[in-house]
Amino acid sequence: MTTYDDAHLRIAAAAAIRAPSLHNSQPWRFRLREGAIEVLADRSRQLAVADSAGWALHIALGAATFNARVALAAHGVPADVTLLPRDAGSDVIARLTPGTPRPPTYREQAMAEAIPRRYSNRQPFWPDPVPSPARVELIEAARAEGAWLDLLVGMTPLAGFAEIAQSADRVLRRDPEYQAELMAWSHTDGAPQGVPVTAGAPAAEPQDLLPQRPFAEHRRAPGRDFEPEPLVGILGTRGDVPIDQLVAGQALQRVLLTVVDLGLACSMISQPIEVPAARDQLCRSLRRSGSAQMALRIGYGHAGHPGPRRALEDVLAGPGEEPETR
Repeated sequence: MTTYDDAHLRIAAAAAIRAPSLHNSQPWRFRLREGAIEVLADRSRQLAVADSAGWALHIALGAATFNARVALAAHGVPADVTLLPRDAGSDVIARLTPGTPRPPTYREQAMAEAIPRRYSNRQPFWPDPVPSPARVELIEAARAEGAWLDLLVGMTPLAGFAEIAQSADRVLRRDPEYQAELMAWSHTDGAPQGVPVTAGAPAAEPQDLLPQRPFAEHRRAPGRDFEPEPLVGILGTRGDVPIDQLVAGQALQRVLLTVVDLGLACSMISQPIEVPAARDQLCRSLRRSGSAQMALRIGYGHAGHPGPRRALEDVLAGPGEEPETR
């Protein structure tokens, strides 16, 4: 097989749009060009305040690229991926060209089936611990994509992380422009982007260990406190230039799909990544020389629902069409 066609584009894009993005901003478009599928940055959806440097944009696009890879592999037409191809425009984040056709592996099939079931679960988890074999699988998932995942074991490192995360959250809450942008991406009207209030965490209470974004202000049910000792993972890479962030996005999505396949739940905690001083402090606490790219809270939780997404037709670009810019 030498080229992809429009049917392959739609298979890849339908899976890619299920990737996570900061505030569910969905900053991507996809097109077929010269037999290759290209993942494009839609910079009109880059968050001006929370993501002025483009870190979250690249994380989201890396995750979308991974979903596209998995979907194509599951259909027997795996892709060779080039990140930031030099011969393309600045908005071409990844190019997927056909590899050798073959049946999907068991792992590829399992991840493809997990894509439509992945969502951020911001509700309290059950106190049941995540077993060691599952923890090993999560670490290996990140490593398979060229990233690292450190799982915090014991209350001492967990308390240290919680202090860093809460401090970063306070910094962000004091920024009125940041809060206005956050509220602009929260909604109740069935919009195809942003975070519905029904997907938000219950209102914060003094006993909560980790911060939650105020997408909603509903109270929690009696006896439904957050777990006292959550499993927290820090995902990182060796560097922090755009290609490292794309690698991190692919690794993040592989970890998240592994979470689903293992019957676990997950939510992301990006506040300590968004505040530079907190991010540096977090890496020092881990004794890592690389760059932290995302924090994850992992456990067992009640079933929920994936967030809204734009229609497929809204994210498909023509062969010569570029995304709108600000």
